[in-house]
Amino acid sequence: MQNRRRYIPLLFLNVAIIATCGLIYELLAATVSSYVLGDSVTQFSLVIGIYLFAMGVGSWLSGFIEKDLAKRFVEVELSVAIAGGLSAPILFLVFAYVSYFNLIFYPLVFLIGVLVGLEIPLLMRILKNELDFKKLVSRVLALDYIGALIASLMFPIFLVPYMGLNRTSLFFGMMNAAVGLWGTWLLEDLIEEKDLSILRVKGFIVILILLVAFIKSESLTTLAEDALYPEQIIYAQSSQYQRIVVTRGRSGYALYLNGNLQFHSFDEYRYHEALVHPAFSAHDGNPKRVLILGGGDGLALREVLKYPSVESVTLVDLDPAMTNLSISLPALAELNNNSMKDPRVLVINQDAFVWLDNAEAEPFDIAIVDFPDPHNFALGKLYTTRFYRMLKNKLKPDGVAVIQCTSPLVARRSFWCIVKTLQAVGFHVKPYNTTVPSFGIWGYVLAKQESFREPIRLRSDIRLKFLNEEAFQAMFNFSSDISMPEDEIEINRLDNQVLVRYYETEWRRFEYR
Repeated sequence: MQNRRRYIPLLFLNVAIIATCGLIYELLAATVSSYVLGDSVTQFSLVIGIYLFAMGVGSWLSGFIEKDLAKRFVEVELSVAIAGGLSAPILFLVFAYVSYFNLIFYPLVFLIGVLVGLEIPLLMRILKNELDFKKLVSRVLALDYIGALIASLMFPIFLVPYMGLNRTSLFFGMMNAAVGLWGTWLLEDLIEEKDLSILRVKGFIVILILLVAFIKSESLTTLAEDALYPEQIIYAQSSQYQRIVVTRGRSGYALYLNGNLQFHSFDEYRYHEALVHPAFSAHDGNPKRVLILGGGDGLALREVLKYPSVESVTLVDLDPAMTNLSISLPALAELNNNSMKDPRVLVINQDAFVWLDNAEAEPFDIAIVDFPDPHNFALGKLYTTRFYRMLKNKLKPDGVAVIQCTSPLVARRSFWCIVKTLQAVGFHVKPYNTTVPSFGIWGYVLAKQESFREPIRLRSDIRLKFLNEEAFQAMFNFSSDISMPEDEIEINRLDNQVLVRYYETEWRRFEYR
């Protein structure tokens, strides 16, 4: 007993480690589910709810364990290590190769939650004879919350950006296994000698399995991605902000960010010509200063640089890995005509929302907004009244903005929500649409601070592959099934992010898993 009392501070340290690992598993499960299934709000809410309920079940089940508490504690730790540590790699592989993802995903979340819920009650019962109840509860709860704080700070700031989801999962699995193995020494006077050796061997085996998986994590990721992407992967990288994958097939190259197609070289010119050239046609003069928000692939920039009047382009994209790839990957550099190396271009790697709020740049003639679709709150803020007011302040009085606005066919309410949000901050707007085979019917909005007519003329000296005057004028026509719906559509603000809800609801209809 005296020997164990000496180790009580270390046992309390285990509480903090257990709490950290438990919250990490919860965050991993919620992140993986939103990554592979989309619908981030629903997925996070559902996963966290199931996980917390399962922890309650685990705490209740701990009451049925009457004997060999220390041995059971170590076994639970090793079980959590295997289930939690391998959870992210297993889920990505399951999503890639199995049709019924949810039938495996939610039971796995429940299992990990039950095991995590068993840990601290068992450890508290082991410690109850060493401390009075008041001190025991206060210290355990305090360290539990400290562990949760550590996990909540480490997960978005360090773990996911620098380790990725798979390695984070495997690393904390090893931490759980280390706690279990360590426990065989801290609690050895409570474990029968014949069980100690078996538990220690199991602990070393679990750590070895997780360590090998950690070392081979890129291979596990590649194995999953090979099944997810229809063409050969020629480049894959997890940056601080996203997973970047470039594929090559018979029809050309494709770029995916977090599993979402950004362009295919077969038809990307249709998207980017439709994005850029109407804005230049809507401008009454010869634009000199152009702002591009997003567009780190350099393809919108390629179209902008076709205009001889352009003297400077400021491109603001969050991820330096993406803008660097646009220069260093030959296939992408060739596709964007090495536009990122043009001396007129200034690349700024920063959050566009923060940059617009703080930059003291000279006003721009044209702003091209080419963000990913608003499938989460981080992106949804870039479509709010607050963002568009800041954008308005960066434009000259006769300046033109153009915004890509998702598909008005698939996400009709989302499209018109963006239109109404622009109008709410005082922009005059001209919505338009075109067909991009890789995406279907796609929508955009021209916006100016003064009333204007739909542009009908293209510059005759600009070489284009897709647009001619007939196609250009037709883009401003909306068929009945993509025109403004009759029911009320809310304006997207920072405090409601209604656009994210619209978008998730509409695109969820096209999920196959």
